Amino acid sequence: MATAVKLSGITKQFGNLKANDGVSLSIEAGTIHALVGENGAGKSTLSNIIYGLLHPDSGTIEIDGKKRSFSSTREAIDTGIGMVHQHFMLVPTLTAAENIMLGKEGSRFMLPSKRLGDEIEKLGKQHGLDIEPNALVSSLSVGQQQRVEILKLLYRKSNILILDEPTAVLSPPETERLFATLRSLVAEGKTILLITHKLDEVLAISDAVSVMRKGKLVGTVQTAETSKEELARMMVGRDVLLRTDNPEQTPEATVLSIDKLRYVSPQGIEKLRGLSLTVHAGEIYGIAGVEGNGQSELLSLLWGTFDRDGRTEGAIRIGGQSALGLSPTEIAGLGVSMIPEDRLKSAVVAEYGIAENLILGRHREPAFHRGIGFDSETLRKNAATMIERYDIRSSAPGANPPVASLSGGNQQKVVVAREMERPGLKLLVLAQPTRGVDIGAIEQIHKRIIDARQKGLAILLISSELEELIALSTRIGCLYKGVIRHEFTEAEVRQGREHESGFEKEIGLHIT
Repeated sequence: MATAVKLSGITKQFGNLKANDGVSLSIEAGTIHALVGENGAGKSTLSNIIYGLLHPDSGTIEIDGKKRSFSSTREAIDTGIGMVHQHFMLVPTLTAAENIMLGKEGSRFMLPSKRLGDEIEKLGKQHGLDIEPNALVSSLSVGQQQRVEILKLLYRKSNILILDEPTAVLSPPETERLFATLRSLVAEGKTILLITHKLDEVLAISDAVSVMRKGKLVGTVQTAETSKEELARMMVGRDVLLRTDNPEQTPEATVLSIDKLRYVSPQGIEKLRGLSLTVHAGEIYGIAGVEGNGQSELLSLLWGTFDRDGRTEGAIRIGGQSALGLSPTEIAGLGVSMIPEDRLKSAVVAEYGIAENLILGRHREPAFHRGIGFDSETLRKNAATMIERYDIRSSAPGANPPVASLSGGNQQKVVVAREMERPGLKLLVLAQPTRGVDIGAIEQIHKRIIDARQKGLAILLISSELEELIALSTRIGCLYKGVIRHEFTEAEVRQGREHESGFEKEIGLHIT
Protein backbone atom coordinates (compact mmCIF):
# COMPACT_ATOMS: atom_id res chain seq x y z
CA MET A 1 0.00 0.00 0.00
CA ALA A 2 1.21 3.54 -0.79
CA THR A 3 2.46 5.83 1.96
CA ALA A 4 0.56 9.11 2.39
CA VAL A 5 2.79 10.67 5.05
CA LYS A 6 6.37 9.75 5.90
CA LEU A 7 8.26 11.55 8.66
CA SER A 8 11.98 10.91 9.13
CA GLY A 9 13.91 12.10 12.18
CA ILE A 10 11.56 14.99 13.02
CA THR A 11 12.97 17.08 15.88
CA LYS A 12 11.47 20.25 17.32
CA GLN A 13 12.83 22.03 20.39
CA PHE A 14 11.36 24.89 22.42
CA GLY A 15 14.09 26.26 24.70
CA ASN A 16 15.30 23.31 26.76
CA LEU A 17 12.29 21.17 25.89
CA LYS A 18 12.47 18.67 23.03
CA ALA A 19 8.82 18.40 22.01
CA ASN A 20 9.70 15.98 19.20
CA ASP A 21 12.89 13.95 19.40
CA GLY A 22 13.88 12.19 16.19
CA VAL A 23 10.37 11.01 15.33
CA SER A 24 10.06 8.73 12.29
CA LEU A 25 6.57 7.67 11.29
CA SER A 26 4.80 6.30 8.22
CA ILE A 27 1.05 6.61 7.60
CA GLU A 28 -0.44 4.41 4.90
CA ALA A 29 -2.78 5.99 2.38
CA GLY A 30 -6.47 5.15 2.73
CA THR A 31 -6.27 4.30 6.43
CA ILE A 32 -7.23 5.77 9.79
CA HIS A 33 -4.02 6.13 11.79
CA ALA A 34 -4.38 7.01 15.48
CA LEU A 35 -1.77 9.00 17.40
CA VAL A 36 -1.94 8.65 21.20
CA GLY A 37 0.18 9.68 24.18
CA GLU A 38 0.12 11.53 27.48
CA ASN A 39 -0.10 15.31 27.75
CA GLY A 40 3.18 16.80 26.61
CA ALA A 41 4.13 13.65 24.67
CA GLY A 42 4.53 15.70 21.46
CA LYS A 43 1.38 14.74 19.52
CA SER A 44 0.18 18.29 18.86
CA THR A 45 3.65 19.49 17.90
CA LEU A 46 4.00 16.66 15.39
CA SER A 47 0.55 17.25 13.85
CA ASN A 48 1.22 20.99 13.63
CA ILE A 49 4.46 20.26 11.76
CA ILE A 50 2.59 18.10 9.24
CA TYR A 51 0.00 20.89 8.84
CA GLY A 52 2.64 23.62 8.37
CA LEU A 53 1.90 25.52 11.58
CA LEU A 54 5.39 24.68 12.86
CA HIS A 55 8.67 24.05 11.05
CA PRO A 56 10.89 21.21 12.31
CA ASP A 57 14.43 21.97 13.48
CA SER A 58 15.58 18.85 11.64
CA GLY A 59 14.14 15.89 9.76
CA THR A 60 12.17 15.48 6.55
CA ILE A 61 8.52 15.21 5.50
CA GLU A 62 7.26 13.28 2.50
CA ILE A 63 3.68 13.60 1.26
CA ASP A 64 2.57 11.00 -1.29
CA GLY A 65 6.21 10.14 -1.96
CA LYS A 66 7.45 13.72 -2.50
CA LYS A 67 9.63 15.65 -0.06
CA ARG A 68 7.91 18.74 1.29
CA SER A 69 8.94 21.66 3.47
CA PHE A 70 6.00 23.83 4.50
CA SER A 71 6.56 27.43 5.55
CA SER A 72 2.83 27.99 6.17
CA THR A 73 -0.48 26.20 6.52
CA ARG A 74 -1.44 27.60 3.11
CA GLU A 75 1.28 25.47 1.50
CA ALA A 76 0.09 22.39 3.40
CA ILE A 77 -3.53 23.03 2.42
CA ASP A 78 -2.52 23.42 -1.23
CA THR A 79 -0.78 20.04 -0.95
CA GLY A 80 -4.03 18.41 0.18
CA ILE A 81 -3.62 18.47 3.95
CA GLY A 82 -6.41 19.71 6.23
CA MET A 83 -6.80 19.87 10.01
CA VAL A 84 -9.76 20.10 12.39
CA HIS A 85 -8.50 21.50 15.69
CA GLN A 86 -9.93 20.46 19.05
CA HIS A 87 -11.18 24.02 19.55
CA PHE A 88 -13.02 24.80 16.33
CA MET A 89 -11.70 27.64 14.14
CA LEU A 90 -15.10 29.01 13.15
CA VAL A 91 -16.52 32.53 13.14
CA PRO A 92 -19.87 32.30 15.01
CA THR A 93 -21.39 35.38 13.34
CA LEU A 94 -20.91 33.95 9.84
CA THR A 95 -22.95 31.24 8.14
CA ALA A 96 -21.75 27.68 7.65
CA ALA A 97 -21.14 28.38 3.95
CA GLU A 98 -19.20 31.57 4.69
CA ASN A 99 -17.00 29.71 7.17
CA ILE A 100 -16.32 26.98 4.63
CA MET A 101 -15.25 29.64 2.11
CA LEU A 102 -12.96 31.51 4.53
CA GLY A 103 -9.49 31.69 3.02
CA LYS A 104 -10.85 31.25 -0.50
CA GLU A 105 -12.90 34.44 -0.69
CA GLY A 106 -10.29 36.09 -2.90
CA SER A 107 -10.48 33.33 -5.49
CA ARG A 108 -11.34 34.29 -9.05
CA PHE A 109 -13.59 31.26 -9.13
CA MET A 110 -15.71 32.09 -6.08
CA LEU A 111 -19.24 30.81 -6.62
CA PRO A 112 -22.43 32.87 -6.23
CA SER A 113 -23.96 32.32 -2.78
CA LYS A 114 -26.93 30.27 -4.03
CA ARG A 115 -24.75 27.95 -6.06
CA LEU A 116 -22.22 27.72 -3.23
CA GLY A 117 -24.96 26.74 -0.78
CA ASP A 118 -26.28 24.08 -3.15
CA GLU A 119 -22.79 22.66 -3.65
CA ILE A 120 -22.08 22.51 0.11
CA GLU A 121 -25.46 20.92 0.76
CA LYS A 122 -24.75 18.29 -1.89
CA LEU A 123 -21.27 17.64 -0.48
CA GLY A 124 -22.73 17.24 3.02
CA LYS A 125 -25.35 14.72 1.92
CA GLN A 126 -22.72 12.77 0.00
CA HIS A 127 -20.64 12.28 3.15
CA GLY A 128 -23.36 12.05 5.80
CA LEU A 129 -22.59 15.58 6.99
CA ASP A 130 -25.96 17.23 6.50
CA ILE A 131 -25.84 20.93 7.27
CA GLU A 132 -27.91 24.03 6.52
CA PRO A 133 -25.41 26.19 4.56
CA ASN A 134 -27.11 29.49 5.42
CA ALA A 135 -27.42 28.82 9.18
CA LEU A 136 -25.30 30.98 11.46
CA VAL A 137 -22.58 28.92 13.14
CA SER A 138 -23.66 30.38 16.50
CA SER A 139 -27.01 28.61 16.07
CA LEU A 140 -25.48 25.19 15.39
CA SER A 141 -24.87 22.43 17.92
CA VAL A 142 -21.30 21.32 18.66
CA GLY A 143 -21.75 18.27 16.45
CA GLN A 144 -23.03 20.40 13.56
CA GLN A 145 -20.11 22.81 13.94
CA GLN A 146 -17.74 19.89 13.62
CA ARG A 147 -19.47 18.91 10.37
CA VAL A 148 -18.77 22.42 9.08
CA GLU A 149 -15.07 22.00 9.93
CA ILE A 150 -14.87 18.67 8.09
CA LEU A 151 -16.82 20.01 5.11
CA LYS A 152 -14.34 22.88 4.93
CA LEU A 153 -11.56 20.34 4.39
CA LEU A 154 -13.54 18.33 1.85
CA TYR A 155 -14.50 21.48 -0.05
CA ARG A 156 -10.79 22.27 -0.31
CA LYS A 157 -10.14 18.78 -1.73
CA SER A 158 -8.05 17.65 1.27
CA ASN A 159 -6.86 14.07 0.94
CA ILE A 160 -5.07 13.91 4.31
CA LEU A 161 -7.28 14.91 7.26
CA ILE A 162 -5.84 15.55 10.72
CA LEU A 163 -8.50 15.41 13.46
CA ASP A 164 -7.48 16.56 16.96
CA GLU A 165 -9.71 15.09 19.71
CA PRO A 166 -12.76 15.06 17.40
CA THR A 167 -15.12 13.37 19.89
CA ALA A 168 -14.20 15.43 22.97
CA VAL A 169 -17.57 17.22 23.09
CA LEU A 170 -19.79 14.79 21.15
CA SER A 171 -22.59 12.60 22.46
CA PRO A 172 -22.46 8.83 21.72
CA PRO A 173 -24.89 9.10 18.75
CA GLU A 174 -22.88 12.00 17.30
CA THR A 175 -19.68 9.99 17.74
CA GLU A 176 -21.20 7.05 15.88
CA ARG A 177 -22.26 9.36 13.03
CA LEU A 178 -18.76 10.84 12.87
CA PHE A 179 -17.16 7.38 12.73
CA ALA A 180 -19.50 6.36 9.91
CA THR A 181 -18.37 9.48 8.02
CA LEU A 182 -14.69 8.72 8.64
CA ARG A 183 -15.11 5.16 7.36
CA SER A 184 -16.80 6.44 4.20
CA LEU A 185 -14.00 8.96 3.62
CA VAL A 186 -11.38 6.22 3.95
CA ALA A 187 -13.36 4.08 1.50
CA GLU A 188 -13.00 6.97 -0.98
CA GLY A 189 -9.23 6.93 -0.52
CA LYS A 190 -8.80 9.67 2.08
CA THR A 191 -6.17 9.29 4.81
CA ILE A 192 -7.01 10.27 8.38
CA LEU A 193 -4.66 11.02 11.28
CA LEU A 194 -6.72 10.77 14.47
CA ILE A 195 -5.34 12.33 17.66
CA THR A 196 -7.28 11.19 20.71
CA HIS A 197 -6.98 10.01 24.31
CA LYS A 198 -9.98 7.67 24.14
CA LEU A 199 -8.49 4.22 23.72
CA ASP A 200 -11.85 2.48 23.23
CA GLU A 201 -12.43 4.70 20.20
CA VAL A 202 -8.92 4.04 18.91
CA LEU A 203 -9.65 0.31 18.97
CA ALA A 204 -13.06 0.81 17.34
CA ILE A 205 -12.09 3.06 14.41
CA SER A 206 -8.35 2.97 13.57
CA ASP A 207 -6.26 0.67 11.40
CA ALA A 208 -2.93 1.41 13.10
CA VAL A 209 -1.84 3.22 16.27
CA SER A 210 1.35 5.15 16.98
CA VAL A 211 2.25 5.88 20.61
CA MET A 212 4.36 8.82 21.75
CA ARG A 213 6.00 9.37 25.13
CA LYS A 214 8.15 12.35 26.16
CA GLY A 215 8.69 13.51 22.59
CA LYS A 216 9.74 10.13 21.22
CA LEU A 217 7.83 7.57 19.17
CA VAL A 218 7.52 4.47 21.38
CA GLY A 219 6.14 2.33 18.59
CA THR A 220 3.46 1.70 15.97
CA VAL A 221 1.14 -1.31 16.17
CA GLN A 222 -1.71 -2.64 14.07
CA THR A 223 -4.96 -2.01 15.92
CA ALA A 224 -6.24 -5.54 15.40
CA GLU A 225 -3.12 -6.87 17.15
CA THR A 226 -3.15 -4.73 20.29
CA SER A 227 -5.30 -4.02 23.34
CA LYS A 228 -6.33 -1.11 25.52
CA GLU A 229 -4.01 -2.37 28.28
CA GLU A 230 -0.99 -2.56 25.95
CA LEU A 231 -1.59 0.92 24.54
CA ALA A 232 -1.94 2.39 28.04
CA ARG A 233 1.29 0.69 29.09
CA MET A 234 3.11 2.08 26.05
CA MET A 235 1.78 5.58 26.75
CA VAL A 236 2.61 5.74 30.46
CA GLY A 237 5.53 3.31 30.76
CA ARG A 238 3.78 1.22 33.43
CA ASP A 239 0.63 -0.81 33.95
CA VAL A 240 -2.42 1.44 34.30
CA LEU A 241 -5.57 0.59 36.24
CA LEU A 242 -8.19 1.16 33.54
CA ARG A 243 -11.18 0.38 35.73
CA THR A 244 -11.86 2.66 38.69
CA ASP A 245 -12.26 0.86 41.99
CA ASN A 246 -15.60 2.23 43.20
CA PRO A 247 -16.76 0.53 46.42
CA GLU A 248 -20.35 0.98 47.51
CA GLN A 249 -21.12 3.82 49.89
CA THR A 250 -24.33 4.57 51.76
CA PRO A 251 -25.43 8.17 51.04
CA GLU A 252 -26.30 10.25 54.09
CA ALA A 253 -27.89 13.66 54.67
CA THR A 254 -28.78 15.97 51.79
CA VAL A 255 -26.04 18.56 51.22
CA LEU A 256 -27.17 20.18 47.94
CA SER A 257 -30.81 20.69 47.06
CA ILE A 258 -31.87 22.36 43.80
CA ASP A 259 -35.60 22.91 43.40
CA LYS A 260 -37.34 24.07 40.21
CA LEU A 261 -34.36 26.21 39.23
CA ARG A 262 -35.01 28.46 36.27
CA TYR A 263 -32.68 30.94 34.59
CA VAL A 264 -33.47 33.26 31.69
CA SER A 265 -30.48 35.06 30.18
CA PRO A 266 -30.42 38.87 29.70
CA GLN A 267 -31.14 38.12 26.03
CA GLY A 268 -34.39 36.41 27.04
CA ILE A 269 -33.20 32.84 26.36
CA GLU A 270 -34.40 30.23 28.85
CA LYS A 271 -31.29 28.27 29.81
CA LEU A 272 -32.65 26.31 32.80
CA ARG A 273 -36.29 25.19 32.83
CA GLY A 274 -37.22 24.08 36.32
CA LEU A 275 -34.22 21.89 37.10
CA SER A 276 -34.43 19.85 40.33
CA LEU A 277 -31.93 17.47 41.94
CA THR A 278 -30.38 16.54 45.28
CA VAL A 279 -26.88 15.45 46.23
CA HIS A 280 -26.20 13.64 49.51
CA ALA A 281 -23.10 13.35 51.65
CA GLY A 282 -21.14 10.29 50.53
CA GLU A 283 -22.44 10.19 46.96
CA ILE A 284 -21.44 11.39 43.50
CA TYR A 285 -24.31 12.75 41.43
CA GLY A 286 -23.27 12.74 37.78
CA ILE A 287 -24.81 15.04 35.17
CA ALA A 288 -24.64 13.77 31.59
CA GLY A 289 -25.44 15.98 28.64
CA VAL A 290 -24.18 17.46 25.40
CA GLU A 291 -22.52 20.80 26.12
CA GLY A 292 -24.81 23.79 25.73
CA ASN A 293 -27.82 22.31 27.52
CA GLY A 294 -27.54 24.41 30.66
CA GLN A 295 -24.38 23.07 32.31
CA SER A 296 -22.57 26.42 32.25
CA GLU A 297 -25.57 28.29 33.64
CA LEU A 298 -26.03 25.75 36.43
CA LEU A 299 -22.38 26.11 37.42
CA SER A 300 -22.54 29.90 37.41
CA LEU A 301 -25.63 29.84 39.64
CA LEU A 302 -24.01 27.38 42.03
CA TRP A 303 -20.90 29.55 42.32
CA GLY A 304 -22.58 32.97 42.30
CA THR A 305 -20.98 34.16 39.05
CA PHE A 306 -24.14 34.31 36.90
CA ASP A 307 -25.16 37.43 34.99
CA ARG A 308 -27.49 39.19 37.41
CA ASP A 309 -29.26 40.97 34.57
CA GLY A 310 -30.88 37.61 33.87
CA ARG A 311 -33.93 36.26 35.72
CA THR A 312 -33.81 33.46 38.26
CA GLU A 313 -36.52 31.41 39.96
CA GLY A 314 -36.47 28.42 42.27
CA ALA A 315 -34.05 27.55 45.04
CA ILE A 316 -30.51 26.35 45.73
CA ARG A 317 -29.83 25.18 49.28
CA ILE A 318 -26.44 24.05 50.59
CA GLY A 319 -26.44 22.38 53.98
CA GLY A 320 -29.96 23.70 54.47
CA GLN A 321 -28.98 27.33 53.78
CA SER A 322 -30.20 29.32 50.80
CA ALA A 323 -27.31 29.93 48.38
CA LEU A 324 -29.00 31.43 45.32
CA GLY A 325 -27.64 34.93 44.78
CA LEU A 326 -24.70 34.65 47.18
CA SER A 327 -21.18 35.68 46.13
CA PRO A 328 -18.45 33.09 45.45
CA THR A 329 -16.77 33.97 48.75
CA GLU A 330 -20.04 33.47 50.66
CA ILE A 331 -20.68 30.15 48.89
CA ALA A 332 -17.15 28.95 49.63
CA GLY A 333 -17.87 29.81 53.26
CA LEU A 334 -20.64 27.20 53.20
CA GLY A 335 -18.03 24.52 52.55
CA VAL A 336 -18.19 24.46 48.74
CA SER A 337 -15.31 24.02 46.32
CA MET A 338 -15.51 24.11 42.52
CA ILE A 339 -13.43 22.98 39.57
CA PRO A 340 -14.82 25.10 36.70
CA GLU A 341 -15.17 24.15 33.03
CA ASP A 342 -12.49 26.52 31.73
CA ARG A 343 -9.36 26.51 33.88
CA LEU A 344 -7.61 29.36 32.04
CA LYS A 345 -10.65 31.61 32.23
CA SER A 346 -11.85 30.82 35.74
CA ALA A 347 -9.36 28.77 37.76
CA VAL A 348 -5.75 29.88 37.34
CA VAL A 349 -3.70 33.02 36.83
CA ALA A 350 -1.36 31.80 34.11
CA GLU A 351 1.42 34.31 34.90
CA TYR A 352 1.55 33.30 38.60
CA GLY A 353 3.71 30.44 39.80
CA ILE A 354 2.44 27.02 40.84
CA ALA A 355 2.73 27.92 44.53
CA GLU A 356 0.58 31.04 44.20
CA ASN A 357 -2.06 29.27 42.11
CA LEU A 358 -2.31 26.53 44.72
CA ILE A 359 -3.61 29.02 47.32
CA LEU A 360 -6.01 31.05 45.13
CA GLY A 361 -9.23 31.40 47.11
CA ARG A 362 -7.35 30.38 50.26
CA HIS A 363 -5.02 33.36 50.21
CA ARG A 364 -6.79 34.99 53.19
CA GLU A 365 -6.10 32.03 55.48
CA PRO A 366 -3.76 33.07 58.35
CA ALA A 367 -1.60 29.97 57.81
CA PHE A 368 -0.24 31.43 54.57
CA HIS A 369 0.67 34.84 56.06
CA ARG A 370 3.56 36.33 57.95
CA GLY A 371 2.97 39.91 59.03
CA ILE A 372 1.35 41.87 56.21
CA GLY A 373 2.63 39.55 53.48
CA PHE A 374 2.70 35.90 52.52
CA ASP A 375 4.91 33.38 54.27
CA SER A 376 7.04 32.20 51.36
CA GLU A 377 8.27 29.11 53.20
CA THR A 378 4.69 27.96 53.97
CA LEU A 379 3.74 28.52 50.31
CA ARG A 380 6.78 26.51 49.21
CA LYS A 381 6.00 23.60 51.54
CA ASN A 382 2.32 23.57 50.52
CA ALA A 383 3.32 23.53 46.85
CA ALA A 384 5.87 20.76 47.38
CA THR A 385 3.24 18.60 49.11
CA MET A 386 0.64 19.16 46.38
CA ILE A 387 3.15 18.67 43.54
CA GLU A 388 4.14 15.30 44.96
CA ARG A 389 0.62 14.21 45.93
CA TYR A 390 -0.89 15.06 42.52
CA ASP A 391 2.20 14.40 40.38
CA ILE A 392 2.32 17.93 38.92
CA ARG A 393 5.12 18.00 36.35
CA SER A 394 6.93 20.93 34.76
CA SER A 395 9.73 21.01 32.20
CA ALA A 396 10.32 24.72 32.83
CA PRO A 397 13.34 25.82 34.89
CA GLY A 398 13.00 27.03 38.49
CA ALA A 399 11.28 25.74 41.62
CA ASN A 400 8.11 27.76 41.04
CA PRO A 401 7.54 28.13 37.28
CA PRO A 402 4.50 30.03 35.98
CA VAL A 403 1.41 27.91 35.37
CA ALA A 404 1.47 29.12 31.75
CA SER A 405 4.58 26.98 31.22
CA LEU A 406 2.74 23.76 32.19
CA SER A 407 0.91 21.45 29.81
CA GLY A 408 -2.89 21.64 29.91
CA GLY A 409 -3.09 18.42 31.88
CA ASN A 410 -0.66 19.65 34.53
CA GLN A 411 -2.52 22.97 34.77
CA GLN A 412 -5.64 20.94 35.48
CA LYS A 413 -3.84 18.98 38.19
CA VAL A 414 -2.96 22.27 39.92
CA VAL A 415 -6.68 23.18 39.99
CA VAL A 416 -7.75 19.72 41.16
CA ALA A 417 -5.13 19.70 43.94
CA ARG A 418 -6.16 23.12 45.22
CA GLU A 419 -9.91 22.53 45.19
CA MET A 420 -9.86 19.01 46.62
CA GLU A 421 -7.54 19.94 49.47
CA ARG A 422 -9.51 22.92 50.84
CA PRO A 423 -10.28 22.49 54.55
CA GLY A 424 -13.87 22.20 55.79
CA LEU A 425 -15.32 20.90 52.53
CA LYS A 426 -18.91 19.64 52.37
CA LEU A 427 -19.72 19.93 48.67
CA LEU A 428 -17.36 19.46 45.74
CA VAL A 429 -18.58 20.65 42.31
CA LEU A 430 -16.53 19.15 39.49
CA ALA A 431 -16.96 20.34 35.90
CA GLN A 432 -14.97 18.33 33.35
CA PRO A 433 -12.33 17.43 35.99
CA THR A 434 -10.18 15.38 33.60
CA ARG A 435 -10.57 17.43 30.40
CA GLY A 436 -7.22 17.54 28.62
CA VAL A 437 -5.69 15.13 31.14
CA ASP A 438 -3.80 12.03 30.05
CA ILE A 439 -4.68 8.46 30.98
CA GLY A 440 -2.19 8.16 33.86
CA ALA A 441 -3.37 11.40 35.48
CA ILE A 442 -7.03 10.43 34.98
CA GLU A 443 -6.36 7.31 37.05
CA GLN A 444 -4.96 9.47 39.87
CA ILE A 445 -7.74 12.07 39.78
CA HIS A 446 -10.48 9.43 39.76
CA LYS A 447 -8.94 7.82 42.83
CA ARG A 448 -8.90 11.20 44.60
CA ILE A 449 -12.57 11.76 43.75
CA ILE A 450 -13.59 8.34 45.10
CA ASP A 451 -11.50 8.93 48.25
CA ALA A 452 -13.28 12.27 48.80
CA ARG A 453 -16.66 10.58 48.49
CA GLN A 454 -15.61 7.83 50.90
CA LYS A 455 -14.78 10.53 53.44
CA GLY A 456 -18.39 11.75 53.25
CA LEU A 457 -18.21 14.62 50.77
CA ALA A 458 -21.17 15.33 48.50
CA ILE A 459 -19.94 15.57 44.90
CA LEU A 460 -21.70 16.99 41.86
CA LEU A 461 -19.89 15.77 38.73
CA ILE A 462 -20.57 17.36 35.34
CA SER A 463 -18.73 15.61 32.52
CA SER A 464 -19.04 15.10 28.79
CA GLU A 465 -17.18 11.79 29.23
CA LEU A 466 -19.84 9.12 29.71
CA GLU A 467 -17.20 6.54 30.62
CA GLU A 468 -16.11 8.82 33.49
CA LEU A 469 -19.67 9.39 34.68
CA ILE A 470 -20.45 5.67 34.68
CA ALA A 471 -17.22 4.80 36.48
CA LEU A 472 -17.65 7.35 39.28
CA SER A 473 -21.31 8.24 39.79
CA THR A 474 -23.75 6.98 42.37
CA ARG A 475 -26.71 8.35 40.37
CA ILE A 476 -26.79 9.98 36.93
CA GLY A 477 -29.14 12.74 35.76
CA CYS A 478 -29.51 13.37 32.02
CA LEU A 479 -29.57 17.10 31.28
CA TYR A 480 -31.38 18.17 28.11
CA LYS A 481 -32.44 21.71 27.25
CA GLY A 482 -32.08 22.91 30.82
CA VAL A 483 -33.91 20.18 32.70
CA ILE A 484 -33.14 16.70 34.07
CA ARG A 485 -34.87 14.59 31.46
CA HIS A 486 -34.21 11.24 33.14
CA GLU A 487 -32.43 10.05 36.27
CA PHE A 488 -30.73 6.67 36.61
CA THR A 489 -30.92 5.20 40.10
CA GLU A 490 -27.97 3.88 42.09
CA ALA A 491 -28.94 0.30 41.24
CA GLU A 492 -29.22 1.10 37.51
CA VAL A 493 -25.82 2.82 37.47
CA ARG A 494 -24.19 -0.06 39.32
CA GLN A 495 -25.63 -2.50 36.80
CA GLY A 496 -24.62 -0.20 33.94
CA ARG A 497 -20.97 -0.46 34.97
CA GLU A 498 -21.06 -4.14 34.07
CA HIS A 499 -22.31 -3.36 30.55
CA GLU A 500 -20.62 -0.01 29.97
CA SER A 501 -20.95 0.35 26.19
CA GLY A 502 -24.64 -0.53 26.23
CA PHE A 503 -25.25 1.82 29.15
CA GLU A 504 -23.50 4.66 27.30
CA LYS A 505 -25.92 4.22 24.42
CA GLU A 506 -28.87 4.21 26.82
CA ILE A 507 -27.70 7.47 28.39
CA GLY A 508 -27.15 8.90 24.90
CA LEU A 509 -30.83 8.42 24.11
CA HIS A 510 -31.76 10.78 26.97
CA ILE A 511 -29.29 13.59 26.19
CA THR A 512 -29.97 14.09 22.47
